[in-house]
Amino acid sequence: MVRLSLLGLALLTAFTSTVAAAANCTPTVATSFETVGSTRLSVWFWDVYDAELLTDTGNYKNYDRRALRLSYLREIKAADLVETTKEEWQNLGISMTPEHEDWLNKLNELWPDVQKGDCLMLVETEQGHSEFFNAEGQLGIVASGEFTDDFLAIWLSPDSRFKRERNELIGAIK
Repeated sequence: MVRLSLLGLALLTAFTSTVAAAANCTPTVATSFETVGSTRLSVWFWDVYDAELLTDTGNYKNYDRRALRLSYLREIKAADLVETTKEEWQNLGISMTPEHEDWLNKLNELWPDVQKGDCLMLVETEQGHSEFFNAEGQLGIVASGEFTDDFLAIWLSPDSRFKRERNELIGAIK
């Protein structure tokens, strides 16, 4: 009975920590956004992150602004996050223009290394640009609607490498 109670307490603590981390990664500009869907990305037997797609309407097909929150379940160096972004763009057939290379360099400047429990959140501005946040606040802006669309395509494109996760994010699978 004591073991069961300790297990329950451990699970509750883990859940509360995850909820608290997600709440800490919600900037004021996104507090009125509603969740469309969420998923967990696991690669082989490693859990990588929990992802949540939000929009200003709570709907994937009818929105003005989007947000994507990634809550990390393991340590990852910022350089690896940027390299993975480039690889996923290439997998989607997105041409690596000089502008894309500039955006990747900007991400290298903006993003910190992440630890288990950290989060990164992209919030689309009214102009369609990408504003990045973590639990400590704003990390910076990539002032391009094309970047926003290409970056979110990694998770939202029908050609995304992670089909099930994409469908969970857009609310097609609950």
